[in-house]
Amino acid sequence: MAEFVVLLQSRFIWLALAAGLLVAVASGPLGCFAVWRRMAYFGDTLAHSALLGVTLGFLLQIQPTLAVGATCCLLALLLVSLQRRQQLSVDTLLGILSHSMLALGIVTVSLVGIQVDLLSLLLGDLLAVSTRDLLLMGVAVIVIGSLLYFLWEQLLAFTLHEELAAVEGVPVERVRLALMLMLALLIAIAMKVVGVLLITALLIIPAAGARRFSNSPERMALLASAIGCCAVVLGLLASALWDTPAGPSIVLAAGILFLTSLLRARAA
Repeated sequence: MAEFVVLLQSRFIWLALAAGLLVAVASGPLGCFAVWRRMAYFGDTLAHSALLGVTLGFLLQIQPTLAVGATCCLLALLLVSLQRRQQLSVDTLLGILSHSMLALGIVTVSLVGIQVDLLSLLLGDLLAVSTRDLLLMGVAVIVIGSLLYFLWEQLLAFTLHEELAAVEGVPVERVRLALMLMLALLIAIAMKVVGVLLITALLIIPAAGARRFSNSPERMALLASAIGCCAVVLGLLASALWDTPAGPSIVLAAGILFLTSLLRARAA
């Protein structure tokens, strides 16, 4: 217990908590749109491009989070362009790009000879969050929150029925692009928290858990953020008590909260 108290007095644990909460708050509403539009595979595709972004960041000597964000945004633009041609189904296109980008990232790391901790990239390195990382996360969350605030009604109309939204004057292509770019930004900052392999889980699980207790889109978004924040707190607590990896602990906590919501919904 004494070691736990000393750990709570450490600066890095509070930086980690702040970073995790920022990502959880942003992933709540975006996770809802990912669930509503069945975009989990899209999240995986963007997440798998993060490794290539880290490599480019080292080569260009820029902050890895910025490099990952730029790479994810470029991939989002590429996906929008390819989807317009409709030569392949969306699932097929995402499957090709997802694994190709992951393989390209790994091969690039090997060819360039950069010393990268692949385990921390794949599973996250939340306890190593710096003040600079936290500031970048804060800026990204502010951008995502502002876009969600101004585009919320258009995003809902686009999600419910694209053709009807277009008839009503909603700029469907711009809204689709904005949603993809917001997801790209989220994935760029979430990589530090839960890693490439678990980003989609943090995006989807809280939203899925909130769905059963929501009677409006706004309520579901708020509940998803709250569940994500609880998962961050519980995951970090478990990591501190039992010395488990922080990122997987957070995702596991989110999974347990989701199972609890299932049991509670059945009991009700």
